[in-house]
Amino acid sequence: MTNSEDRIRTVVMLTNPAAGHGNAPHAAERAAARFQQRGVDVVQIVGRDAAHAAALVQDALAREVKGRPVDALVVAGGDGVISLGWQAVAGTSIPLGIVPAGTGNDHAREFGLPTGDPEAAVDAVVDGVATTIDLGHFRGDDGTERWFGTVMATGFDSLVSDRVNRMRWPHGRMRYNLAILAEFGRLRPLAFTLDLGDGRTVEQDATLVAFGNTRTYGGGMRITPGADRGDGLLDVTVVAATSRTRLVRFFPRLFTGTHIDLDDVATYRARSVRVECAGINAYADGELIGPLPGVVSAIPGAGRIIGGSAARA
Repeated sequence: MTNSEDRIRTVVMLTNPAAGHGNAPHAAERAAARFQQRGVDVVQIVGRDAAHAAALVQDALAREVKGRPVDALVVAGGDGVISLGWQAVAGTSIPLGIVPAGTGNDHAREFGLPTGDPEAAVDAVVDGVATTIDLGHFRGDDGTERWFGTVMATGFDSLVSDRVNRMRWPHGRMRYNLAILAEFGRLRPLAFTLDLGDGRTVEQDATLVAFGNTRTYGGGMRITPGADRGDGLLDVTVVAATSRTRLVRFFPRLFTGTHIDLDDVATYRARSVRVECAGINAYADGELIGPLPGVVSAIPGAGRIIGGSAARA
């Protein structure tokens, strides 16, 4: 926002104290100090849990600060706290700013945001322009509704996330690694049905199915390498049921996006997809979205993001 009348003057900043192995509070302190140096008023929020944080954010966004409405919601942390941010601002005119302080940082990667440098991230917000983007949206048959910015995962990777959430030890990345090994040992075909909304139906035993608004998840895995957050479409990657040996060979190719060239990988594009698979939960932006079945869609122009190379004048 380079016009003096449109410049950022007031932000609400939400922090996840657990993000980045506890580094987020320090990053938030540095960010708050930088905002103040740039003449921006900051309302800082740290919730007891996700529900409490969401309530505090909604209340703060509805209030004026020094007689002015809030210009932006800024989140300090990883993709999980960004998910909370999207729930608050999706479908509104309030842009989301990001101070990356997580471990995966897939939003930061997608939008060219500075990582490891809270001051630079703040400058990107203050000096940037807000750009409109698509968001993903999931509506479960159980009534669940959630927005997401990156990729919705179902199948093997969501089973891993289920197991991680059940584990209390160890902490950090090792818990995730152990969950992968445990689910790898239980690898089985999963019966998916995808209604792509245009007369196409896919019924297939699969290892995983991913729905991408952007290209990466899991800290840089290019699961939907052709996804475009501005085309009004989801990119869908279906990995057919496969053996453990082939799956081991498959995963390294996720980081280059070359997995889509394999015979047992199919890709589709659709505005909306009804997805069914018994016993499977959906995850997106590092968070539990809800159980299948449900409908996942790309909603054009539902989000606004400020800062980074994708949102610069």
